[in-house]
Amino acid sequence: MFECFRGGAGEVLPRADYLADFNRVHKSGISLLAKIERGQTFKEQGSPSWDAFASGDWAGALRLIEEERDSVAAYFRDAAQRDLVFRRVRVVEFPVSPYLQWEMNVFRVRSELGEEIRVLDARKISDLEREAPVPEVIILGQAVMYAVIYDDELKGAGARRFTDPDQVSRTSREFEALYAMGEGFPEFFEREIAPLDPPTVCRPLTDDCWPLTADR
Repeated sequence: MFECFRGGAGEVLPRADYLADFNRVHKSGISLLAKIERGQTFKEQGSPSWDAFASGDWAGALRLIEEERDSVAAYFRDAAQRDLVFRRVRVVEFPVSPYLQWEMNVFRVRSELGEEIRVLDARKISDLEREAPVPEVIILGQAVMYAVIYDDELKGAGARRFTDPDQVSRTSREFEALYAMGEGFPEFFEREIAPLDPPTVCRPLTDDCWPLTADR
C-alpha cells in the first residue's frame, strides 16, 4: 500500500505554495477531503489552543477548543452546502501521547459538527508498516493529493504533490481500506481519552516534564 509515496516522489511544494494550492483545489467543487494522520506528535502553527497546551495550560487549551466551535460549525455547514465530505483516519499508538490527547479533544468538536473520523490502532497495521509508516496524506477529490512534509521541529513545512489520476484513485481505495478498519471516533474517545488525567508535556530542549494544570 501507498507505494507511490516512497522514494521522495511527487512535486515538492514549500509551505506557502502548498497552502495556496490546497485552498485552490478545496474551493474547486470537490466532493471528498480525505486525510490520514500517522505521527504521534506535532507542533501546530497558528493554533492558540495548541500554544496553551504546550505552555502547560490544559484548562485553557480545552477552553480555546470550545471557543472555536462556532467557526468549525460554520466550516462544516458550508461544506454540507457544497456536498463536501471530510473523512479522517487517525492512527494511534498506545500509550496515547500528550499531543494526541490534545488533538483528540479537537477532533471531538469536529466529529460532533460533521467530520467523519475513525481511529485506527497502529498495532492493526503493523504488517503494512514493516518498511515504513503509512504516510501523512491528504486527498482532495479525484484531482490531487499531498504527502505532508514536516521539518526537524515537527512543524508543517510543505508537501509533495501528486496529480496522476491512477495514483490518486489507488490511494483513495487504500484510504477507504484503512477507514473501514478503524473504530468510530465517539466510542474511542469515551473509552480511551475521556478518562485520562491531564497530560504531561516536556520543556523544549530539556528532559524536564510536568503535568498540565490550569495554573501553569
